[in-house]
Amino acid sequence: MERAEAGRGASMSESMPTEVRRERMLALLTEQEFARVAELAEAFGVSSVTVRADLDALEEQGKVRRVRGGAVSAGPAPHVEASFELSLGTAAVEKSSIAKVAARLVGSGESVLMGAGTTTTYVARELVARPDLTEVTVFTNGLRTALELEPALPRISVVVTGGSLRRQQHSLVDPLGGKLLEGIRAHTVILGCGGVDAAGGVTNVSLPDAEMKQRMLRAATRKILVADASKLGVVEMAPICAVGEIDLLITGESADPECVAALRDKGLAVEIAR
Repeated sequence: MERAEAGRGASMSESMPTEVRRERMLALLTEQEFARVAELAEAFGVSSVTVRADLDALEEQGKVRRVRGGAVSAGPAPHVEASFELSLGTAAVEKSSIAKVAARLVGSGESVLMGAGTTTTYVARELVARPDLTEVTVFTNGLRTALELEPALPRISVVVTGGSLRRQQHSLVDPLGGKLLEGIRAHTVILGCGGVDAAGGVTNVSLPDAEMKQRMLRAATRKILVADASKLGVVEMAPICAVGEIDLLITGESADPECVAALRDKGLAVEIAR
C-alpha cells in the first residue's frame, strides 16, 4: 500500500509541468538557501538527472548558483545572512591571501581565539599548513574551523566552546556558548565580520554570533579582524565593537581606498593582503 502511494507521488511529480517544478524548486532553495541534488530528487520524486537539468536551467536564468553537490539561491535579500556554503566560495582568492597574512602573525606557544565564519576557516587552513607551528591552543565556536584544524593535532590543540548550534554558519552560540570564554585569557583573537565601517563600527548579520564575538574580544589581548573587500563600508544589524577596539584589520587588495583611508583616520591599522 505504502509503495503504491509512493509510486503515485513520484508519478505525479514526474508529470508535473517542468516550469512549475522549477518554480517550486526555486522557492525551496530561497527558503533554505542550500539543497543537495539527492534531497531535491527525493522531495520532488524525480531522478538526479532531472534535478541537475532543472538546476542548470535555473542557473542560466541567474536564479540559482550551482555548488558542489547541489545549489544555492543566487540572490539572498540584503541584510539576510548567507549560508556558510555560499560564502565559502565568494572572494575565495582574496580570503586565502588574507588568511596567509593572519596565520603568519601566530607564533608557537600562543593561545588563539577564532570566531566562526568562512574567512577564519581559511585562516585555520593556513595554520595547518605551517609545520613550524607547535604548542598552539585554538579556542573556537566554529565547527568548520575546528574540523579544518584537526589535521594539525596534536601540535595545535583545538577546544570547541560548546553551546547551541546555528545552522547558517555552523557556529556555537548562547545559551552556554560563552561560559568557557569567561575563564580564559588568550594571546590573540582572529574574527571575521559582516561589515566594517569607520562610523558604524564592526558589525554582523546575526545577533547571536555577534554576541559571541564580543565575548571573544573581551577574552583576548591582541585583536585581529579579517574581512574581504566586500565588507568594507558595510554596516549590518548586530554591532560587535567600534573600530578603535581592533588592533589590526587585514583586508584584500580590491578594498576601496576611501574606505581604507577612513578606517585609518579612525586609528585602525589596516594591512592589505596582496
